[in-house]
Amino acid sequence: MLAACSKETKVPQPQSTGHDTDHFWLDGPEPALAAVDSRIEGLTSGEADERLARYGLNDVAQERRRGIAGKILRRLAEPMVAILLAAAAVSGATGEWPSFVIILAIVAASIALDVVQEHRAEATADALKKSVAIHADVLRDGAVQRLPVDQLVPGDVVRLEAGDLVPADGIVLAANGARADEALLTGEPLPVDKRPGPSGATDAADATDALFGGTGLVSGSATMLVLRTGAATRFGGIATALQAAEVPTAFEVGLHRLGVLIVRLTVFLVLGVLLAHLVSHRPVVESFLFAVALAVGLTPELLPMIVTVSLSRGALRMAERKVVVKRLGAIHDLGSMDVLATDKTGTLTEARIALTGHLGVDGQASNRVLMLAAANAALGTGIRSPLDDAILAGDGAAAAAGWTRIADIPFDFERRRVAVLAERDGERIVIVKGAPEEVRVRATRIELSDGTLVPLDAPAAARLEAFEAARAAEGMRLLAVGWHPAAGLERLDEAGEAELVFAGWCVFVDPPKASAAAAVLRLKAAGVHVKVISGDAAPVVQHLVATLGLPHHGLLTGHEIEAMTDSALAHRVGSVDLFARVSPDQKLRIIRALKARGHRVGFIGDGINDAPAIKAADVGLSVEGATDVARAAADMILLAPDLGVLADGIDEGRRTYANIMKYVRMGTSSNFGNMLSMAIASLMIPFLPLTPVQVLINNLLYDLSEVGIPFDRADAQETARPHGWDMADILRFTLVMGPLSSVFDLLTFALLALVFSAEPAEFRTAWFAESMTTQILVIFVIRTAAPAWTSRPHRVLVATSLGALAVALLLALTPLGAPFGFVPLPPTLLATLAALVVGYLGLAEFVKRWAMAPPRRGRSRMSRGTAGHGG
Repeated sequence: MLAACSKETKVPQPQSTGHDTDHFWLDGPEPALAAVDSRIEGLTSGEADERLARYGLNDVAQERRRGIAGKILRRLAEPMVAILLAAAAVSGATGEWPSFVIILAIVAASIALDVVQEHRAEATADALKKSVAIHADVLRDGAVQRLPVDQLVPGDVVRLEAGDLVPADGIVLAANGARADEALLTGEPLPVDKRPGPSGATDAADATDALFGGTGLVSGSATMLVLRTGAATRFGGIATALQAAEVPTAFEVGLHRLGVLIVRLTVFLVLGVLLAHLVSHRPVVESFLFAVALAVGLTPELLPMIVTVSLSRGALRMAERKVVVKRLGAIHDLGSMDVLATDKTGTLTEARIALTGHLGVDGQASNRVLMLAAANAALGTGIRSPLDDAILAGDGAAAAAGWTRIADIPFDFERRRVAVLAERDGERIVIVKGAPEEVRVRATRIELSDGTLVPLDAPAAARLEAFEAARAAEGMRLLAVGWHPAAGLERLDEAGEAELVFAGWCVFVDPPKASAAAAVLRLKAAGVHVKVISGDAAPVVQHLVATLGLPHHGLLTGHEIEAMTDSALAHRVGSVDLFARVSPDQKLRIIRALKARGHRVGFIGDGINDAPAIKAADVGLSVEGATDVARAAADMILLAPDLGVLADGIDEGRRTYANIMKYVRMGTSSNFGNMLSMAIASLMIPFLPLTPVQVLINNLLYDLSEVGIPFDRADAQETARPHGWDMADILRFTLVMGPLSSVFDLLTFALLALVFSAEPAEFRTAWFAESMTTQILVIFVIRTAAPAWTSRPHRVLVATSLGALAVALLLALTPLGAPFGFVPLPPTLLATLAALVVGYLGLAEFVKRWAMAPPRRGRSRMSRGTAGHGG
């Protein structure tokens, strides 16, 4: 034991600035252990708890959440709320106390709803993220414990394997073939070798003995001492800048464009009305309050709440369908996806890899090949693949008995092979197992069934290659095994893998997944085209899709992609469905090429080599059993590696988007129509058609009527195809349905003024009642493109809509509305208003087919986006 930890010791943890000012790796292992008062066998639980309380959670990726007060203050600073508060101040200063009270009540209610729903959504997201939290193997109390990475503290000793995320900053205590991907911090695209130091490096990029949080171990294994956690890590020092530099998602871009559209409509209408009022010498204060009320009336104040509730409910419903959402906006992006790129293992196959043969170079069963392969699988460190498990199952474990490891070179995705220096009964040999082409190219001899070694000449190499191609065409996967004597060898490097004796192959099969074909057809019917991107040989991939009967066109290999420019690849990807023998970098290039073609791309993967492509996709997907690196990069995690589950998730994503668009269409068209009506009427009659307070009450009750939209059902045609924010579609709907309601409003105004000779209070009451009834009941008409009577709304939407209408009519038609300027109406006027409402609803049902029909431009764009997919 190098040091004993005491609670009085202040473990140093300086805050990182994101620059190379904290060279924590310079002193080497023993001084570092002493500096953090730790030891090789790690901390005790008590020591770790004390340090966790001192330094906090090891979490730099967590969103900076505001408290309740911060959330309220943020909303008070929003432009529309600021305008409302200014209007309240003017009302109070001029003695309009009812207006003052109503405006403040509306502001308070809107903020309260938004804050409560945001808090609930955050709690939902946190609970879902915890269900897929990343863990690390930590030495605590002298034993290895698997703990969430946010529980790590300075002084912890952590064991890492290939595929693990490095959970914090620290130094290497031990390593075996360890290589880390540090591109996130250093920009270096190639993995960096890691070994115990001190390295003496003054730059983080050259510090081979240092490991940095947020990077990933791509091969080998290592034991690290944690020195910096949380915000004190280098990644913590630049996390804010990284988040700020993130490209807005498609969902965020759509919301921004919607905001711009609403602002333009508001400015056009409000400034025109205000100018006209001032030219007509209307009272300045009254005109200002009316203009403010129009601005508020045009703004869908509850849009943030509707979006938040819809997405959080969508996340919960997707969790029920075994899809965990890490980024709420990804629900929209999933629904807009038109291309899904996937590996075959676990999605198209059962991921139950079985060893079906161990064959010598003559194609006959060979126990020696099994023995060599089993020794390599049992003794190799780093990534333990399902192929290794299959070899060691059954007779493989017994075949490996007695061998001991002297040294090894772990597997990585560039080498595609594992080398082990092993010894048994005084015989020391190097055993290499990997992709057949990688082993064959390093072999100079072959081993016959009787043990004779003969040269590997060109005809023999051709026979081996032909055998491999024939097995691959049958859907089998092969690993080649080679060896050579190594008497006296103590260390192993790549030079030790040369001049091998080619012994034979291990043959594996991964059965096709019975549900895959139906799931792919479901995706295709939903407008999502599936492309298979695999590291396996081309014949294996082709055999699988043929077995499943999947429609496909074209194939590109990694070798062919390597020779292509990015523009050439972008030209080809649209017409190619199968990609074989691709490297991690090529997967990334394929995803970028598809995006360059204008596709909305999803990528599902589970390995270390999949992480870059997962991160680059519009929707990054991984599975529960994936490596830490892949899960950290993903937007969503499938709890079941099945494309059917993903198809369910796409349905839910589109349903969520459809409900958001219902509010957008309803809110913009109804608000625009009502405000247009009042703006026109205010210039034609000698009084305001509604007082500012009545305008605000109208707007609040209408918004409350739509609170149930996130719970509503979506028609089949709304979830049938990929979606996307289309401002032209929204504007067209607004400019058709809004003026339609204005026509009936103006007809109402004419009847009130010319037929009933209504006084101002009676006029306002009648129009308020008509306006609220039409705009709330029309929700049931325009919530669906189908005939309203054929699509049943959700009971929550029915309750909120009819409840808001009941409150509106109670205010307008009973003494409860007297403080707001409402008066009783005669029965003949009420009957006339009822007839107008029925006429409007009937015409709205007829006109909506043009307002909601997909524009020809949109259909042609979709066809262009999917052209060339084939199948």
